[in-house]
Amino acid sequence: FNRKTGEPPLINGWIPYLGKALIFRKDAFKFLLDQQKKLGDIFTVHIAGRYITFIMDPFQYVYVIRNSKQLEFHEFANKMASKTFDYPALSKGKFPDLKENLHRIYQYLQGKPLDIISDHMMKNLQDIFEWKCSQATDWETEKMYKFCCSVMFEASFVTLYGRVPAADGHKVISEIRDKFIKFDASFPYLAANIPIELLGATKKVRKELIHHFLLQNMTKWLGGSKVVQARQDIFEKYELLGDYDKAAHHFAFLWASVGNTIPATFWAMYYLLRHPEALAAVRDEIDHLLQSTGQKRGPTYNIHLTREQLDNLVYLESALNESLRMCSSSMNIRISQEDFVLKLEGNQEVVLRKGDWIALYPQILHMDPEVYEDPKEYKFDRYIENGKKKTTFYKAGRKLKYFLMPFGSGISMCPGRFLAMNEMKMFLFILLSHFDVELAENKAVRLDNSRMGLGILLPDVDIAFRYKLRS
Repeated sequence: FNRKTGEPPLINGWIPYLGKALIFRKDAFKFLLDQQKKLGDIFTVHIAGRYITFIMDPFQYVYVIRNSKQLEFHEFANKMASKTFDYPALSKGKFPDLKENLHRIYQYLQGKPLDIISDHMMKNLQDIFEWKCSQATDWETEKMYKFCCSVMFEASFVTLYGRVPAADGHKVISEIRDKFIKFDASFPYLAANIPIELLGATKKVRKELIHHFLLQNMTKWLGGSKVVQARQDIFEKYELLGDYDKAAHHFAFLWASVGNTIPATFWAMYYLLRHPEALAAVRDEIDHLLQSTGQKRGPTYNIHLTREQLDNLVYLESALNESLRMCSSSMNIRISQEDFVLKLEGNQEVVLRKGDWIALYPQILHMDPEVYEDPKEYKFDRYIENGKKKTTFYKAGRKLKYFLMPFGSGISMCPGRFLAMNEMKMFLFILLSHFDVELAENKAVRLDNSRMGLGILLPDVDIAFRYKLRS
């Protein structure tokens, strides 16, 4: 494989096809930093038959993000999702404009419609916490990841798809959740293109999950969201989409809604409980807001928060952003649509071939000691300056346009990011206003690296915590 003039240095690996895949999979962060020291800010790595050019300098990110015509993302995402969630690829021929139509629906996750869906989420979270309260007379001990998973999954499910009217509604959703967790454990392998047939019961579990979203089941659920309704309406227009395919799309949307939010909620809660001064500051801010708006805390009171009020909780947002900085590991990928020369600042140029991948790896930026002092330390007020949100961060004396990128960038930015942030803030708000919470065991929880490059990393173990109603 001969390099042309202007192509970045290539790290090939000695195993045919695999290249550097195994080392990369083991610890992408360390591998990329090592290469950067050796080769500078731009280099190409051969990983499992693909040539991926990494751009390591955050000042160059904007040139990649800006070039959305030559550097495409959707086709890649579409292929990966259709394989992972088992629906037919959104080909132009078969499903004209389906991709664009689905994309338009994301307007329901912004502006006024976002307020409506957030209000429903707040109400559903309160209902679930109230149900938890009714069982917690004294200190109640639970595993933290399991707790976050059960609360966030149910609240998101009911908010998006509606309530299951059966008397055992909780039970039905718990069953879906348990299957979801099984499927989710195989997600990194599916994303790495490993055939589902090799992944034990995953194929059967996926099929069962998709069946829950068949129209005859979804029509029984009450009070679903506009965004899901609008998706249903669009699918109905495409005769070539079978019932199973439509259900698979709904399942994919569920995964997109909770797959990263659950672990992100866990880390936000874990770091707060690990750092008493952070917990106290965030709780003070929450209590202060409730007092100033004349609302009472406790499971029997309905708390209402406007988007503005949520936005003004600077300590809560900073603590949340800080945990996102520490636990997110998403690779931002673009694929070159033609042979072309990517022009970067400082008269640098990168010669790209059609089909080459370009990747940004923001975790390197999030852990850069030049941008974030002591990056391995959790500092809950890192995103606050003089009591206001801090949005200016520097590297080598220059202000950065991008300094925190847990939700991707440019055209691949997560369309549900505003809802996700609201959900996590509301979860913490209700938890801390209703309960005294503390860790029940003293062990270190570390990041499990098996999802490096795919989003929020999961914890390597679960940890017990206790909660009781605040007096």
